[in-house]
Amino acid sequence: MSSSAQVIVLNGGSSSGKSGVARCLQAVLPEAWLAIGVDTLIDVMPARLRLGSEGIGFAGDGEVSVGAEFRLLEDAWMHGVAAMVRAGARVIVDDVFLGGTESRRRWEKALDGLDVVWVGVRCDAAVAAGRELARGDRVAGMAEAQAELVHRGMSYDVEVDTANAEAVECARVIAARLGNV
Repeated sequence: MSSSAQVIVLNGGSSSGKSGVARCLQAVLPEAWLAIGVDTLIDVMPARLRLGSEGIGFAGDGEVSVGAEFRLLEDAWMHGVAAMVRAGARVIVDDVFLGGTESRRRWEKALDGLDVVWVGVRCDAAVAAGRELARGDRVAGMAEAQAELVHRGMSYDVEVDTANAEAVECARVIAARLGNV
């Protein structure tokens, strides 16, 4: 059975395992899906937006702040992702809803009219902090600070917990929700 879902949005804190779940979803789903993460958006932004108050900032304690210029580019990126879906691509979005329900509202606006499956990717803060340390490419404290913050006020079609299940098991749970077993 094939799902009518066109977009899967994975929301979870830093180092929660979203990217691994996205790669496993690409492997277990019968259709071709593109995986697009907010990290890619940050990587393609000018370096000055990773330093200044108008872009995205990473404090020493792991707190993340975003400015107006970042939001402008992020909105364009969200609508660009939606345009790819409207052109026929299926997309898995890997994001961190730092703004909680406001972040989701912005995605809902961009994805209006599309069949979206909302997925909460949970991970115990201590486990995520250990992953963050092992990665070495994140500001220490982000994983712990974001573990619960990104899920406040959220409702999901499906939730997975990467601290208690491997990424492929989580992908299979999501695939089952889509009707792909």
